[in-house]
Amino acid sequence: MSRHGSVSRSTAETSVEVFVDLDGPTGEVSVSTGIGFYDHMLHQLGKHGGFDLRVKTKGDLHIDAHHTMEDTAIALGQAFAKALGDKSGVSRFADATVPLDEVLARAVVDLSGRPYMVHEEPENLAPTIGADYPTSLTRHVLESFAFHARITLHVSVLRASNHGQKPDAHHVVEAQFKALARALKGACRLDETQRGIPSTKGQL
Repeated sequence: MSRHGSVSRSTAETSVEVFVDLDGPTGEVSVSTGIGFYDHMLHQLGKHGGFDLRVKTKGDLHIDAHHTMEDTAIALGQAFAKALGDKSGVSRFADATVPLDEVLARAVVDLSGRPYMVHEEPENLAPTIGADYPTSLTRHVLESFAFHARITLHVSVLRASNHGQKPDAHHVVEAQFKALARALKGACRLDETQRGIPSTKGQL
């Protein structure tokens, strides 16, 4: 059974091409959005999720990063939804807790078909990472992905810094993406003991 999804999204602000294969047979991850740290985060998603992932976005970066990041997350969520199909045989639920040095982040996923998102991270992060990644957009990216993938997603930063130190925004955001990747990997995994769609409703 092939579990892959492709999405092309074109607006007056952005042009996005996304391909994802949930079973990652080639190990290929290729990301280009024009936003260096965002590319790095999406690469984490593919690598640690075990997905084949290709993302190519051209956006109006002369304005700011918002449209590019948002539309990429929307297309990525739509591609995941396509790849999951009717979700027959998937594990459905999974969680992952991931450390990155002093930071500890947790992601919990339910492939529920009901878009919902809860996000908790420190409010005192540096405003940008690198030249062009606004830390205020991490929540919006995760929310846009969750809603268009039609999943329930909880992401929490359990620990952001050592006592008396300021949070390192790079570590805080990267830990969240790695936790999301591992939780998605577990939830999307096919479970040989699961017959049919994992819901008493008969659909997700």
